[in-house]
Amino acid sequence: MLEHLLRTTTPSPSPSSTSVGDEIGDALTKAPEQRSGWVDWLVGAPLRILVILAVGIVLLVVLRRLIASFTERIAREPRTDIGGALLHVTNAFEAERRTGRARTLGSVLRSTLSIVVGSIVVMMILNELGVNLAPLLASAGVAGVALGFGAQSLVKDFLSGIFMLAEDQYGVGDTVNFGDVTGTVEEVALRVTKVRDFDGTLWYLRNGEILRTGNLSQGWVRAMADFRVPYDVDTDLVRSLLTQAAEETSADADINPLLLAPPEVFVVELTDDHLLYRIQARTNLADRPAVVRALRTRGLKALTNGGIRLVTANRLVVQPPPAP
Repeated sequence: MLEHLLRTTTPSPSPSSTSVGDEIGDALTKAPEQRSGWVDWLVGAPLRILVILAVGIVLLVVLRRLIASFTERIAREPRTDIGGALLHVTNAFEAERRTGRARTLGSVLRSTLSIVVGSIVVMMILNELGVNLAPLLASAGVAGVALGFGAQSLVKDFLSGIFMLAEDQYGVGDTVNFGDVTGTVEEVALRVTKVRDFDGTLWYLRNGEILRTGNLSQGWVRAMADFRVPYDVDTDLVRSLLTQAAEETSADADINPLLLAPPEVFVVELTDDHLLYRIQARTNLADRPAVVRALRTRGLKALTNGGIRLVTANRLVVQPPPAP
C-alpha cells in the first residue's frame, strides 16, 4: 500500500522540461565557441589592417622627410667641386633658381612616393578583407600595357621634364634658344614648357620634343662690337685705338660693374677689301645691351678721332661697261 502511494505521489519528469534544459545546456556550451570566433576575427583582420595602415603611414612620413632633407641640402650647396667653384660666381637669381629646381624635384618625388606606398597599402588591405586580387592585378596589367602603348609621348614628356629639371637646362626667366623658337621661359612643367618669343607669341613646347637647348642666361655672355676697316689702314694703329677705347669703357664707373672680364680686341675676319676688328667683353645677358652700346660708341669715337674711315656693310660696286 505504501509503495503504491509513493508511486502515485512522485512526479515523473516531463518531456518538455527535459528538452528546455538540453537547449540551455547546448547554448551555454556553444556561446564560448561563438565568442572565441568573433574575438579571433576582431583580433585577426582588423588588427592586421591597423598594423598595415600604421606601417604605411610611418614609412611614408620617414621617406618624405628624407626626400625633403636631401633636396634642401642640394638647394643649399652644390654636391661637386665644380659646383662649389661655380657657386662663388653665381648671382642671387641663379641661387634662387637652383633652390626652386631642387624643391620642384622634391615635390615630384614625394608625390610619386605617396602614390606607390598608397597603392601597396590599399592592395594589402583588400587582401586582408578577402578580396581576390588576381583579376584586379591582371586587369591593371592589361590596362598598363595599353596605356603604355597609347601614351608613349606622354611618358616621354614627363621623363624629359624630370631630367631637364634635374640637370638645370633652363629655368623661368631664362632666354633660351630651342632651335626654331627663341625667347624667354615663362613656365616650366613636367610635360610642357611655355616660351614667350620676342614678337610676344607664347609657345607651348612639349619637353619630349625638345632636342637641343641653348641657354643664354646661364653663366655669362659676350658683348661684341664689330668695326670694318680697310686694308690700307695701319693695323697697329687700329688695334691701339680700339684697345684705348676698351680700356676707357672698362674704366667707366657705370659700365665697370657690368663687366665680368676686361674687354679684348681681336681681328676675327679677313675679306676681300677690309679687316673685321672686334671688341668683346664678358657680361650677363641682362647687361649685354648696355655694354654693347658703350663699346660701339667709344670704339667709333676713337677711330673717328684717329682719322680712320670704316667700310660699310652695304656697298654699291659700279663696274665700267665692257669695251666694244
